[in-house]
Amino acid sequence: MKHTSYISDLWFDMYLRSRLPLVLNYNPFIAMNDDPNKQKMDQAIRAADLTVSALRFRNSLNANLLEPDVYHMNPKKTDNETFRKVVSFLPEVVSWYGAYFYKAFPLDMSQYVRLFNSTRIPRQDKDELFTDKTARHVAVLCNGAFYTVDVVEKNGDIRSPKEIHLAYQHVLKVSANAKPEDSIAVLSADERNRWATLRELLVNAGNESLLTKLDSAIFLLCLDDTILNTLDADSREMKQYCKNMLHGNGLNRWFDKSFSLIVDKGGRAGVNFEHAWGDGVAVLRFVNEVHKDVNSHNFVLAAGLSSNSFDPASHVHRLDFKLTDTIKHEIAKVRKTFEASTGRLDLSILQYHGFGKEAIKKYNFYPDGIMQLAFQMAYFRLTGGQTAATYESCSTAAFKHGRTECIRPATTLTKEFCEKVCNDGNGSPAEMRALLKATCAYHGQLTKEAAMGNGFDRHLFALRKLAESQGKTLPIFTDSAYVKINHNIMSTSTLQSPAIAAGGFAPVVDDGYGIGYSSMDHSMGCVVFHYPTRSGTDFTVALKQSFDDILKVING
Repeated sequence: MKHTSYISDLWFDMYLRSRLPLVLNYNPFIAMNDDPNKQKMDQAIRAADLTVSALRFRNSLNANLLEPDVYHMNPKKTDNETFRKVVSFLPEVVSWYGAYFYKAFPLDMSQYVRLFNSTRIPRQDKDELFTDKTARHVAVLCNGAFYTVDVVEKNGDIRSPKEIHLAYQHVLKVSANAKPEDSIAVLSADERNRWATLRELLVNAGNESLLTKLDSAIFLLCLDDTILNTLDADSREMKQYCKNMLHGNGLNRWFDKSFSLIVDKGGRAGVNFEHAWGDGVAVLRFVNEVHKDVNSHNFVLAAGLSSNSFDPASHVHRLDFKLTDTIKHEIAKVRKTFEASTGRLDLSILQYHGFGKEAIKKYNFYPDGIMQLAFQMAYFRLTGGQTAATYESCSTAAFKHGRTECIRPATTLTKEFCEKVCNDGNGSPAEMRALLKATCAYHGQLTKEAAMGNGFDRHLFALRKLAESQGKTLPIFTDSAYVKINHNIMSTSTLQSPAIAAGGFAPVVDDGYGIGYSSMDHSMGCVVFHYPTRSGTDFTVALKQSFDDILKVING
């Protein structure tokens, strides 16, 4: 592993060898905030605007013009325009050292190469990541039917926003008569070996060139027919919105694609992405920049909504898959399994307005430490004083080909705080503030250690894989403590961005919680997915009480 992270190949291998379905087990979602211009929330306009912005991002990426990702260990000194300007004046060969001196670490961006024109192809026992940068089309999935739309000219220019808009309008019109029950889309939600077998059946039926069109597409656009009236945190519609972004009905998603851009009938948009090729850092950067770009431009409206010279039908091509009776039968079987598995998944949402990161930072506390402590307190309350194995994802992109490390938020300090607040109530206000500060500071230390490669989970993972490659079983990996800490009851990940309305993922164990969360300026929020063995409502009620208790400690 001389030229890369020691974990990189092992991590790719772990993802690609997993035979679990991608849906619910790996693919997360990120939902964008609406465009403030209501006229731009028309489905075809919104989809075209987002496509143009995505292609602009792709052009910048291909031309090496994207500003580098940077991890700021002292953001007050380095996460500002003055620092960026100073570093930009340094020669390229020494600029990295200048940033390093001020503890600003340029991050590895090698994952970005598979953001576009990529897909995960199912194979027996181990899948394959496929990329074809020459393709100039996007794939569109509408009412279960697949189409390709030419969005890039032969000379590399982005097709005009007006023409892309008209093409999407044409797709919406012609897909109305499609038969979604025969859509092969749901097959991408199957167990991976079965899906590999079914894909071979599709190839043998004469569909190989059509599958290649999907595999090579710049990205997949899903035009959904759902529409929601309200996105209030406690509404049933908000819950349905999140479930739709995470898994949909199985007929309008292709879970293998590097990312799918989803736009519903009301113009609400989000991204569902496959996880083997990369982590949330690249996708979050993409979502942030696309959302900002779209909100600051009127791509379609500025170009006008009509054209007499452009024939969309000549640039939209339906992918008519040849389906045997066997394939149709398998589609029905997979769809039934899909509906059963996704039907078990539920969620609860909490938007807490008692405080946000501005108030937390004002009192010199650490927002992420507060959030993670609140999760520990909620679980402690619900279980009569138990502590759960908890996973918080942390990027290790400070290293070449870095992926992630695990922060372990459950500590002796969080346990002590929970016991004092939830059980005996002992401790003066000054003592409780000191304990809260120590708890948050330690969480911050664990975060920095994980980001700098000093966590322990990935080291143990690599040691286990090396032992397995030599036919060995080390005692530590059969120890009950190791087994328990890897049964992650609470799997958590933060999504900090003004572009994001919500984000989330399913639990990693059947008796667990999948918690996507964010701390905004004046509020805290989370989306908690769970299966029937847990109650999301009970968890969010306990979480609100935990926030209230923490607020009392902060206020003294």
